[in-house]
Amino acid sequence: MTKVPIISLNGSSAGEAELPEQFNEACRPDLVRRAVHAEQSRRFQPKGNYVYAGMENTAEYYGRRHGWRQTINTGRSRLPREKLPGGRLGRVLRVPQAAKGRRAHPPKPWKRIIERINLKERNFAIRSAISATTNLQEVKKRGHEFEGSLPLVVENGLEQISKSKDALIAFEKLGLKKDLQRARDRRRMRSGRSRLRKGGYRSPKSVLVVIGEDKGIWKAARNFPGVDVVKVNELSAETLAPGGHLGRLTVWTSNAVSQLEKYSLFM
Repeated sequence: MTKVPIISLNGSSAGEAELPEQFNEACRPDLVRRAVHAEQSRRFQPKGNYVYAGMENTAEYYGRRHGWRQTINTGRSRLPREKLPGGRLGRVLRVPQAAKGRRAHPPKPWKRIIERINLKERNFAIRSAISATTNLQEVKKRGHEFEGSLPLVVENGLEQISKSKDALIAFEKLGLKKDLQRARDRRRMRSGRSRLRKGGYRSPKSVLVVIGEDKGIWKAARNFPGVDVVKVNELSAETLAPGGHLGRLTVWTSNAVSQLEKYSLFM
């Protein structure tokens, strides 16, 4: 196993940690993209119209050329028409080309919109995304601004920070100030009507903090643009590689790294 230094909250060395096997997986961008798409598809909402829309009327088509209510030789199209008193025929209804008719090909609520993925493929993708967090070239390629060695393993005191000002100081000591500023400067309003809604902003993804146990850090870091805090057992391919792009700048607590090995997560 590879040993990496554990960084204290003031930026100095606080020992060493052994990286488990999850950090040694091969990078598979294609598999990570597939896993991310599968996770995103689970948020899709089925949609469809009313099955009998445009069909609840008295319209009926009479096909006999010389039958009751026939329309042959009357200068009218032979299509379903509504019934009127006295044997008369009214408007054309039901067919898609008619006013107030049914839709030709409406969306079906039973359509399969969730992309399935095997458990082993999903775990493989998560391990691949974990290993990509140790590659500085991939991290910079994704747009993060960071100068230092990866992976960033921090002492467990990071999990106990409960105030935003303390979390900001800790992030600056870890060399993450430029990336936090990048996410803050590139925060933009959404285009179109969505900008009128609550939260109508887009922020680029910044630092991901992976913890073993939440003792206050989530509340302390949740308001930083682009920063996410997640427990190690709740990691997903989309969290580690938003949009399916590998190399997110990630901070690991030593507790999270030990839990990866202790419980053989995503193996």
